[in-house]
Amino acid sequence: MTVLCAAVFVAALDQTMVLTVMPSIMRSLYIDLAHLNDAGWIITAYFLGYTVAMPLFGRLADVRGRRPMAMLALALFMLGSALCVVLDHLGLFVGARVVQAAGGGALVPIAMAAGADMFPPGRRALVLGIVGGAAEAGGVLGPIYGAALSSLWSWRLIFFVNIPLCLVLIPVCWHLLRPGLSYAGGTTTEDEASGEQLRWWHRGRVDYVGAGLMALALAGITMGLGTGTQTIEAGSATTATPVKWPWLVVSAVAFIGFVLFERHHHRPLIRLEFFKRPAFAAANIAHVLVGAALIIGMVEIPLYAYTLFGMTEIEGGLLLIRLTLMIPVGAVIGGWLADWVGYRATAVFGFLIAAGGYLLVSRWPLDPTELVMTRDLMISGLGFGLVIGPIGASVISAGGPRWMTTSSALVTVSRMVGMVVGLSALSSWGVRRFNSLATGIVTPIIRPSGLSDAEWQAMKDAAALATKEAAHTVFGEFFLIAAIIIGVAVIPAFFFYKRKEADGARIPFLPH
Repeated sequence: MTVLCAAVFVAALDQTMVLTVMPSIMRSLYIDLAHLNDAGWIITAYFLGYTVAMPLFGRLADVRGRRPMAMLALALFMLGSALCVVLDHLGLFVGARVVQAAGGGALVPIAMAAGADMFPPGRRALVLGIVGGAAEAGGVLGPIYGAALSSLWSWRLIFFVNIPLCLVLIPVCWHLLRPGLSYAGGTTTEDEASGEQLRWWHRGRVDYVGAGLMALALAGITMGLGTGTQTIEAGSATTATPVKWPWLVVSAVAFIGFVLFERHHHRPLIRLEFFKRPAFAAANIAHVLVGAALIIGMVEIPLYAYTLFGMTEIEGGLLLIRLTLMIPVGAVIGGWLADWVGYRATAVFGFLIAAGGYLLVSRWPLDPTELVMTRDLMISGLGFGLVIGPIGASVISAGGPRWMTTSSALVTVSRMVGMVVGLSALSSWGVRRFNSLATGIVTPIIRPSGLSDAEWQAMKDAAALATKEAAHTVFGEFFLIAAIIIGVAVIPAFFFYKRKEADGARIPFLPH
């Protein structure tokens, strides 16, 4: 468990560690101000590779075994990191980030499934909460980690250190993870049992055609809606990040093709009938809503700090940490609580806490105190953390032992999709809403004749205050909508398993 959590933690660091060193990377890759938007691909590439690789690696791990797939994932992560150290061209660097992310993304479902497989079902939520906490902690500490390492030498050091880390993790994982195949490897195949002569694209133990269609669908929606790397600045933005409709059309066609193909495949990438199981479908729906609500806070809280409170970037990041730091803490607590009182009760409790925290944030005045901000953001982060264990345990239990890694990958992808869709939709709405509120605000540029200094200053102060109040209204409505979204997640939570498995320990934190 320690080694698996270490691998997940290192992979999660690379999601966010580039945020604080982007100016240095842009200078090294010769990205000028005229091509500033191109720098967003450095972040988008990791998000894209992280999401697209998960379903295929999840199924491969269930069929081929978790140990060889963990080795492959770590090797890809190390290769991508090494390429990031030596490449100086933006396009090649972005490609290296995709390779790096493919390996890092694969580690998450493998660690979740391996952890769930090592412990009895009655302690499954706690294990998944610990793995989820490691992933969340990596995302929280990534910016600080990147800034600290780059200060020692260069931004390339943040990628270089991954090489020795992977060289240590690969042999240790090989030694500690179970050899052999998972439950999916049987002597009698479904194809043989059916007695049918299959076409060549329906043969084999892994559905690569379905994996390709799923990857294309996920890539299309990510490219079409964006990943939130471009943010909205109140008072200066006039249009939201444009939606790329051709990519969305490609995504829709690929998704329809995926569903039709999977219905007739004897060994599909994911069994569509799983979604007829209430706990499985509910966990994925709930995680979509979690992603949509969480990304709003992660993007809008720093903007809140910059535009309304006049904070620096570092101060805005420290404000956000009050939310994100509680997520890994809540993940461990929620995992233990879910094994003790049940998945359903813990998830409902967590969703209500997160919604309550966001509701408090939506009611912030223009000058909230440090105590109020800390309290409300920590409440929200705790709520988001509490639901990680119950969601993961519900989907793994519903999918069954043969589909542990695949189910883990799918539920993680659900959260990613929720983040993309939620941020794109609400950022577009936010810009339109701000423009409607600011329509009557006249910001004076040229001083009218006949005005005294005091009157001129009063006019500018009034316009600035009106603009600030309009932005404050929009931010408050952002968090109100996010509170409603996460509150709606209570509905699917009622379809989670009510209680823990019967063979669990009576006290989950004590050994059997």
